[in-house]
Amino acid sequence: LAAIEAGADAVDGALDAMSGLTSQPNLGAIAAALAGGERDPGLSLEALRALSRYWEGVRRTYAPFESDLRAGTSGVYRHEMPGGQYTNLREQARALGLEQRWPQVEQAYADANLLFGDIIKVTPTSKVVGDMALYMVAHGLSAEDVRARDIAFPDSVVAMFRGELGFPPEGFPAALSRKVLKGAAPLQGRAGALLPPVDLEAKRAEAQAAVGRKLDDRDLASYLMYPKVFAEFAAHRAAFEDVSVIPTPVFFAGLKDGEEVAVEIERGKTLIIRLLGRSEPDEEGLCKLFFELNGQPRVIRVAKAGLASAAKHPKIDARNPLHIGAPMPGTVVTLAVAPGQRVAKGDPLVTLEAMKMETTLCAERDASVRRVHVKPGSAVAAKDLLIELE
Repeated sequence: LAAIEAGADAVDGALDAMSGLTSQPNLGAIAAALAGGERDPGLSLEALRALSRYWEGVRRTYAPFESDLRAGTSGVYRHEMPGGQYTNLREQARALGLEQRWPQVEQAYADANLLFGDIIKVTPTSKVVGDMALYMVAHGLSAEDVRARDIAFPDSVVAMFRGELGFPPEGFPAALSRKVLKGAAPLQGRAGALLPPVDLEAKRAEAQAAVGRKLDDRDLASYLMYPKVFAEFAAHRAAFEDVSVIPTPVFFAGLKDGEEVAVEIERGKTLIIRLLGRSEPDEEGLCKLFFELNGQPRVIRVAKAGLASAAKHPKIDARNPLHIGAPMPGTVVTLAVAPGQRVAKGDPLVTLEAMKMETTLCAERDASVRRVHVKPGSAVAAKDLLIELE
């Protein structure tokens, strides 16, 4: 309201049911406060309430994914996280096993921001600060450690200091920039201007070969911007068809015994599915589901979620400097070495991905690779032994 009184042309609000805490302020309240005045936005309060009632119902469906934040917090004046990132980063911390250390993540976010020069934090720069904060907490690093020690920065941090997201007006702190880039020069000019032209039809052919079907222009644009995410989406679609036709509560939680659902798979063609019951998992971890499809009894065997245990990896010996371990839970994306290979200090060994954050682990000394315990795609837990050196 103060911004509006000062002459702001546009402000960002959220429907009543979606507003507050880490979201935008209440749009209905703003419109009501301005009603009848010279800055009246002319919005229908009844229409806003109707929309809000709809989203209140949607929000209940997605309740399991809600932040557990119950009140506003003045901590934002210390860490300066954007609201949308606050909830995302908290979920990332939970997935990485750092939930109980959230106050440390907040402090590390504030420290990382100052290390980077107190940058403007908005997507995607805010994500980079968050990646660095999680990295610092997972590795037990303070801001002084980052300045003093030779560390392998997350890939997103390296990309930002290279200039792939642009540069702040004053530039990045020179000493840290040299450390992050390991002496390499940052980009000159705007990163987008340096991108080579794309042969769209060649890329379309490449993408179609990768996903095994023809792509329209929207699919191609998705592939060009997010090739990995699009490939995962395409694989999911190939395996399960269009799951958007499944009602959201059923998609998230499945059917209860005796529950029935109608699924429209195309116009005029609806499947009526009723779950009758299920068996206990067998020695293979498979359950029998007994159900009716349009009144006809059927049975299917499916794997019970959570029973397939991830491969167990040995743990690192924290006293052995030749053990390369996972600093956090994640997935092995790339493996740059093989047994018997010589590596020099600073050479990349393995790249891990956890909650959209990629981290490359590098050799801290000249050595030979004695043994590799993982392969690309391996799921690992914190402190799992990845590589042994000698």
